Amino acid sequence: MDSKRLIHISKYLSKHLRHRPDRLALELFPGGWVPVDELLAALGKNNFPVTRRELEQVVAENDKQRFSLDQSGEMIRANQGHSVEVDLGLEPVPPPERLYHGTARQNLAPILQAGLARMGRHHVHLCRTPEEARKIGARRGRPVVLEIDAAGMERKGYRFFVSDNDVWLTEEVPPRLLRPLEPGGSPD
Repeated sequence: MDSKRLIHISKYLSKHLRHRPDRLALELFPGGWVPVDELLAALGKNNFPVTRRELEQVVAENDKQRFSLDQSGEMIRANQGHSVEVDLGLEPVPPPERLYHGTARQNLAPILQAGLARMGRHHVHLCRTPEEARKIGARRGRPVVLEIDAAGMERKGYRFFVSDNDVWLTEEVPPRLLRPLEPGGSPD
């Protein structure tokens, strides 16, 4: 499958498995799982046919690893980023000392004032490395990387989770526990 088709399928799946399963008449099972056969049938009925092989390729090759198949290969889910009500069944885990968040520079001033919020999702998404965060921030403009005092947050009672694709999740990040990583990281 060419990269254009892979991206197109990935975006379509993200929209429907994270935000609008109802548009495909899908119901998310506990953990956000959907039977693969039901998903493929729903995609076909909605004039977006995808083969099982294409679906498996998207799961395996998507650069953000947005999706997981269960061990049987019969169920699929989006790993995180849902705006619909779903319990992914993730257990709290101790975070590393530092985590990172990438954003566009124009978002910096409000973040430094109010912190990071879920913004219609279940969690704030954090990365293990500044490089990962920079790539994410660059999707919406000139990037800035925020360093998060994750260990300090945990000591204050904040809980952290890790999705199947190694994205760190928490409900919010207060402004006093984050800082721009780049020198001169104040807003323009």
